[in-house]
Amino acid sequence: MTNFPEITGFSFSVLLLFSVLLVKFIVTRFSDPQPLAYFRFYCQRLADKVNKSGNSQQQQAIAGLVAIVVTLLPLLVILWLFEAFIEVPWLWQGLLLYLALGSLNLGESSLIVAKALSGQQKYLARETLAPWLLRDTEQLSPMGLSKSCIEAQLLHHCALLFTVSFYFLLGGALAAIGYRLLLEMHFSWNIKRQQFLYFGRPANHLIKILQWLPVRLFACLLILFTSGTNLVLFTRLLKPYFFRLNNDLLIYSFALTLGIKLGGVASYDQQKLRRTAFNDPGRQPEPADIIHAGKRIKQLSYICSLLVVFMALLLLAMPKI
Repeated sequence: MTNFPEITGFSFSVLLLFSVLLVKFIVTRFSDPQPLAYFRFYCQRLADKVNKSGNSQQQQAIAGLVAIVVTLLPLLVILWLFEAFIEVPWLWQGLLLYLALGSLNLGESSLIVAKALSGQQKYLARETLAPWLLRDTEQLSPMGLSKSCIEAQLLHHCALLFTVSFYFLLGGALAAIGYRLLLEMHFSWNIKRQQFLYFGRPANHLIKILQWLPVRLFACLLILFTSGTNLVLFTRLLKPYFFRLNNDLLIYSFALTLGIKLGGVASYDQQKLRRTAFNDPGRQPEPADIIHAGKRIKQLSYICSLLVVFMALLLLAMPKI
């Protein structure tokens, strides 16, 4: 009789990850619950209490750091202690991972936006895209909506799916949910909004540090598997952005692979913010590029899944070597 190797460690984490993703995919076919909506509401109310515009810039930044410490550390300690009372540890880990992973509905929303723009239905496109964006959408043109939708697909997938999965495989469910909770604080206190310019800086810096390695890994895989014969050129263009503590490398690499312009000026709370523009020789995004972007992201997701499964199978086979 054949003896199958016991699935433990990294291989078990991979199996649990894909199982939770499957469950989340099935659930979102019927509805898209927001399990962390109450935590986001708490963050907003906390900011209303402690973020005082009359305080100095330094005081606001310190208040933001204290808000992270008094919120995140107790929650993580409680979750860690609560695990000891759970009879089925993998079920608890799966629940935390389910909470940590982002929504899987942006792909469908992006298709709606693309079809709406192709049919000259700008209002429908704006209303569909608005919940996914921090920026103002009222004045966006079809080109601006296309660009915003493409960037939203990319950044959402990398931050809420790829990076969450990365930290789950690296440090377990507690690491994944800890990253996601900090990310929710960053979303709630985004420094692109004037009222959180200083209060949100601690969360912003911590998220940039946590995302640095996963973003570089995602961008490298994107260039490696989708650049074709332009690999050397793309590598030379992206090299100055590699060590920057932001998402410029990711957006630039995606702009190059699609052959379009991304980045540039965006409006937040009726105030224009000048951001870096990427791939100036490229053309302006069109509704069709939204669909192409979604296909590229799906393609890269399949490649990442195959690589992770291959690593898990390799680790299972290693004792036999």
